Amino acid sequence: MVYLTKDEVESTRHLSSRKAAKLLGVGKTTVNKYRNIYSQGDIELPQARVLTIDIESKPGIYYSWGPKADWIQSGQMIDPGGMMCFAAKWLGEDEVMFFRGEEAVREAHRLLSEADLVVTYNGDRYDLKRLNNEFLKRGMAPPKPYRSIDLIKTNKKQFDLPYKKLDYLAQVTDTGGKLKHSGFGLWLDCMADDPAAWETMEEYNKQDVILTEQLYVKLLPWLTGVPHMGMFVSEGQCPYCGSSDLTEDGETTALVQRYSLFHCNNCQGWSRGNKPLKSPLETRRV
Repeated sequence: MVYLTKDEVESTRHLSSRKAAKLLGVGKTTVNKYRNIYSQGDIELPQARVLTIDIESKPGIYYSWGPKADWIQSGQMIDPGGMMCFAAKWLGEDEVMFFRGEEAVREAHRLLSEADLVVTYNGDRYDLKRLNNEFLKRGMAPPKPYRSIDLIKTNKKQFDLPYKKLDYLAQVTDTGGKLKHSGFGLWLDCMADDPAAWETMEEYNKQDVILTEQLYVKLLPWLTGVPHMGMFVSEGQCPYCGSSDLTEDGETTALVQRYSLFHCNNCQGWSRGNKPLKSPLETRRV
């Protein structure tokens, strides 16, 4: 069994997993595994079934009167494009899955149906709708209902960073970075079924999933509008991670009520108690 120390992993974090694996004399899967482990640290992970997913699409092909066409009618379409492949990972598990071709659609439907929560970056606008396109075209029913956590929404709501891209957020949080590649030519080479291109695409797709999952863990205390994680554990109270390791620390106010304020010692998130304290209105009536 191969083991990597935290220093070994951190010293190669600026490299792609392929280059780091070559330098450390291990496989890419091992590098990605330990990058994931050390990024999460000692935090207690939510016990919900959390799936991180990222898709890659092939471009559409159209007839156009020029390169600056503002609108292309459906009659000018040769190929609408669509999902080319996807990568996915269950929170707390080592394996990063990758699927392409017709198998990818069936596997995506199966994985989404098993998930309580689905984590993406810009997935509500792109990945999940593109997956629904594939299900619709094949006459498949919708997957079993799940709750979506789209981290780009957290980024836009909670921060004012100059760039909203996944790669930039990963750099700001010292999470790592996206895999560098040749650009649009990589997609063209994959469409031509070039084996080397597909190897790079798989690594690129998997790295995006690993980054997104690591950002989910780091952004846990910043998430809003997501399911309360206490639903998935027997004694959980923290809405972000489900931990019961909370410390009461002051009070917080709503419009006309005051509540006890709690700090999670696991994910560092803040939450309020369920029962209101005596309100100012009640005090004045006495």
